[in-house]
Amino acid sequence: MKKFLIILLCLITTWLPVYSKIITGGVEMSVEQARGEILSGTKETLNKQNIINNFKDPKYEENQAMLLKGITELKDRKLGKFSDGSYAVMYYNDRKNTYYYSKDGTLTHNEIRTGIEYPYKAYKYSTNGKLVNMSLKVSEYETFIFTPSGDLLAHWLGENCYNENNNIIMTRKIYQ
Repeated sequence: MKKFLIILLCLITTWLPVYSKIITGGVEMSVEQARGEILSGTKETLNKQNIINNFKDPKYEENQAMLLKGITELKDRKLGKFSDGSYAVMYYNDRKNTYYYSKDGTLTHNEIRTGIEYPYKAYKYSTNGKLVNMSLKVSEYETFIFTPSGDLLAHWLGENCYNENNNIIMTRKIYQ
């Protein structure tokens, strides 16, 4: 009986780290695994009507006012602000599309997601329909960004962004 309890205890302690990693949502992937995943399957395609309907930000004035106040969560949409003055808008009733605008409210890119729960793929297109990059969003804290041909552009892991040589190329602040 004592031998059985020791074996059981060993098994439980061996499983705990794996179990806790799953509980915290910590999923990590290698660059090669991510590359294989992003290059497999069918790419989401650009809907030209989305480009036409959103070529000028329909809520430009309000979005700019909210971003100046530092407000990014609104009732019907989420905003993202970039250091060059450009910004992004994702409407809650259309979570698979994110629209990227220049600082004057002109659409520059449309990103299309394959899903809204992690993990999912996203494809970013210019307004003329050219695929700019592909992302694999593994979790809220980990994202791989690849060129259309599969070269790694960036690997976000937490607050750090790494290149293919594992050098930090950028950092960010994550707000909870």
